[in-house]
Amino acid sequence: MIQHRPISSEDSSAVENLFTETFTRCVGPSEGKLIGNLVHELIRQTDLGDLYGFVAMDGEITVGAIFFSRLTLATAADVFLMAPVAVHSDFQGQGIGQNLIRFGLQQMKEKGTEIAVTYGDPAFYTKTGFEPLSQELIPPPLELSQPVGWLGQSLTENPIPKLPGLSRCVTAFDNPAYW
Repeated sequence: MIQHRPISSEDSSAVENLFTETFTRCVGPSEGKLIGNLVHELIRQTDLGDLYGFVAMDGEITVGAIFFSRLTLATAADVFLMAPVAVHSDFQGQGIGQNLIRFGLQQMKEKGTEIAVTYGDPAFYTKTGFEPLSQELIPPPLELSQPVGWLGQSLTENPIPKLPGLSRCVTAFDNPAYW
């Protein structure tokens, strides 16, 4: 049975390996290295209040992981970027990723996060409540190579308000290669 919990410092190596191996198998070695490095930097460089991570465990095996990092805007809104997300290749297609996303979003909602955004495949992320997001509503921190992948959802009873002005991601994401 799959269990969800926050990532602990003891999970760092297993989580980095999960992202590297999963993206290598799905997209290729260069993408695996890129995303593995992103996770390494997220874990080691991001202030604790600006990063939350969760894992899906099958016994002692880390089969999935997800991160939420702060997106700073000109307004006072509490917004987090959900990325990256990975499910071990041998466990994909079983709903583990969707359940992990739902668990993570619920945890973030309980922490008072108002809005979650992500940048990825709309066909997958819309299954967990994300909707296409206008760049005028919430501007991404860097230019998007695939604007259709900019997605968001409110974690409150209110719709996502227009949050104009510049946005800033955590240092680990401040690289055009991820966007």
